[in-house]
Amino acid sequence: MKRFTLNGMIGGVLVSILLIVAAIGLFWTPFDPMKLSFTARLAAPGAPHLLGTDEFGRDVLSRLMIGARASVWIGCLTVGFAVVVGTLIGLISGYARGWIDGIIMAINNALLAFPGILLALGLLAVFGANAYGIIFALGIAYTPSMARVVRGAVLSLREREFVEASKIMGNGEIYTMLRHILPNCLAPITVLATSMFGWAILSESALSFLGLGVPPPAPTWGNMLAAGRPFIEQAVWLGLFPGLCIALTLLGINLLGDALRDKLDPRMRGLK
Repeated sequence: MKRFTLNGMIGGVLVSILLIVAAIGLFWTPFDPMKLSFTARLAAPGAPHLLGTDEFGRDVLSRLMIGARASVWIGCLTVGFAVVVGTLIGLISGYARGWIDGIIMAINNALLAFPGILLALGLLAVFGANAYGIIFALGIAYTPSMARVVRGAVLSLREREFVEASKIMGNGEIYTMLRHILPNCLAPITVLATSMFGWAILSESALSFLGLGVPPPAPTWGNMLAAGRPFIEQAVWLGLFPGLCIALTLLGINLLGDALRDKLDPRMRGLK
């Protein structure tokens, strides 16, 4: 149990650092992340640029802070979209069952057959490469996973005694779903939403790396990584620091998600 508590603490610290840096980036950065300075082009890490500069003389630390803000913003909105839409679909499908469940799950399984990043690429080809297009595309890609998890929880809950008691008391179907079933689905929703936050950040970075993310000159970790690729031999920090940010963020989210799963899932608690 201590190991998982330690993992949760490490994950919580890493995620907290991400959120704090993103919040600070809203109001302050060491330098203007958009300001060009060809006299400081490809300066190595040190004073005054602690993490060096890029090929246009822009401060890498400042751009990483703005990139953290973009990652958190896109990740939160993507997860929010997937949670709201996926939970609604899962509730309806699991509670109604019958032909409604069959139709919804047929469409859901068809979407699940596509890898999330490929589905997002296809949707971005339609909506265009911009922040809101990424949020909508990734939200659509992740909604089927949330819907499937919620549906499974609802199928097991709808036969429980407290649901039957609610029906006997004359409560309507919508009231029963929202008042008695939905609150008991919050544990798996929370665990999956935490993991989805990591998926969204990784996918956004991958799309930005491919040139389908937030358009330049706005910095994201993905497009910074892509921009540093031609200079990997002469300015290794251009790819190193964005890559470390992505790796540490995903590590923190995964550790925190594992700790939440162990805390909220009674089956996991029984194995300890």
